[in-house]
Amino acid sequence: MQTSAKAGILFVIILILVPAVAAEDSLEWYTKGANAAAVGNYADAITYYNNALSLDPSYALAMSGKAVAFNALGRYAEALDSANQALAIRTSADTLNARAYALYKLGRYDEAIAAYVNMTATVTNNAAAYCNLGTSYAQIGNPDAALKAYAKCTNLDPHNADTWNQVGIVYMAKGNYTEALDAFDHATRETTKNAVIWNNKGLALTALGRYQDALNCFNAALTISPAYAEAEKNKESVMGKAQVYQVTGSPTPTKAPWVWGGVTSPATVSTTAAVEVAANVTESVPVTLVVTATEIPVAAKTTYTPLSPFGVLAALVVAGIAFAGVRHRKN
Repeated sequence: MQTSAKAGILFVIILILVPAVAAEDSLEWYTKGANAAAVGNYADAITYYNNALSLDPSYALAMSGKAVAFNALGRYAEALDSANQALAIRTSADTLNARAYALYKLGRYDEAIAAYVNMTATVTNNAAAYCNLGTSYAQIGNPDAALKAYAKCTNLDPHNADTWNQVGIVYMAKGNYTEALDAFDHATRETTKNAVIWNNKGLALTALGRYQDALNCFNAALTISPAYAEAEKNKESVMGKAQVYQVTGSPTPTKAPWVWGGVTSPATVSTTAAVEVAANVTESVPVTLVVTATEIPVAAKTTYTPLSPFGVLAALVVAGIAFAGVRHRKN
């Protein structure tokens, strides 16, 4: 009897425990998935979402969660498939965003634009969505639409250095270098540790002819990333322009000595030059000599007769007196 009693108790315990296990439903698995995703455990999250879907194949939230997790893992094709399945059941902001982001990362920019336009028609407070929309427009060669999307992005998130960098790149492509520099200025105010942004700012300054400022930017980029080949190349190309000697002034003829009968030789020329060098040059750079002096032509040698008019007149007077004296003696 004692053995039977023990067996009965064990059976009751099993009966109690089995319903408890079966009670773990799709909602609980979804919750586990959401909690795992929240702390960055995306692989575990996908497992939990799949468990939820095995219990409820039409669980749209679990499908949408899978799409987000797949995007986070860089598995964009699977993310797109999960998002499409979720949208076939129910539309949500998270699912629309997951689908648009997957298309964007897959480089399917026309489809990404359509997806983001559809999403932002109802979700107007997602800065990243507008930024990705802007980049998608830029990728298909529509800079004006890109700038409009970026403007909405920066209005929502004015402290994102990467977005300001993208704005600057678009303006550079349009040839609007002043606007590009303004965007890169915003970016470097938000972060001073991004070598790419410093390099891009240097290019904008180079286009504006501000070579020394550009050189400083390329140096900043190389300080952050010494092996940054593009910044090194840009630095070398601008170094010869960063320090320019400006030579100004007009040649002044040197007065030649006057001698009896006129000038004996052509005037010689000397040039007085004012040299200006940028005071903040920090690099030892090649010098480009730009001479802006205007040459003044010098008159050719003029030769005069050595006989002075006064000498000739005196000679004639003496001859006249002598002639008069001769006639007087004859008379």
